[in-house]
Amino acid sequence: MVTQVKSAGGVHLIPLETVHLGKRRVFIQGQISMESACAFADQVMLLCDQSQAPIDVFIDSPGGEVKAGLMMYDIIQTSPAPIRLYCRGMAYSMAALLFASGQHGRYMLPNSELMLHEPLLSNGVQGSASSIRSISDGIMAVRGKLNAILAKHTGKDLRQIEEATCYDHFFSAQESIDFGLADGIVSFSDMMGGGHDDA
Repeated sequence: MVTQVKSAGGVHLIPLETVHLGKRRVFIQGQISMESACAFADQVMLLCDQSQAPIDVFIDSPGGEVKAGLMMYDIIQTSPAPIRLYCRGMAYSMAALLFASGQHGRYMLPNSELMLHEPLLSNGVQGSASSIRSISDGIMAVRGKLNAILAKHTGKDLRQIEEATCYDHFFSAQESIDFGLADGIVSFSDMMGGGHDDA
């Protein structure tokens, strides 16, 4: 997608992503994959090289791959530039974990929604009993890691997190705040102009 930008030299067509990057805006949208995680990493690195000013990350995602999401989580946690997170529609599964992990503000539009659940198998389980057991042990280990991350960022204990992730658990914006997944509800104009206090 491109947009028109007027300058002294005339009208130019510039990719919309370039315009947003110029305003220190990055987007996590659609399925989370290693490809989208690497693109996210590249954009954050570029902005951090330019300045230590805050970066606004807008999330609208159904979730996706755990490994890709954990790479993005590490970037959010250790970025030298503060990262503010906004849910502008939905943040489900791994996207909800990324949103909840924000340390410099986690804001939601009024009708946005989060969803937590346990890690899911991407394909049918096949193989020997030993292989199936190994897969099961691996999933339980991932579940423990993700639940520990959610507990850290929500202030809930592991038992509460396990109860919230044992099935598809949907949270409205206010329910997200009450559970410690979000810091505030903002309007679209607030989201565009930063008309709120950093958490």
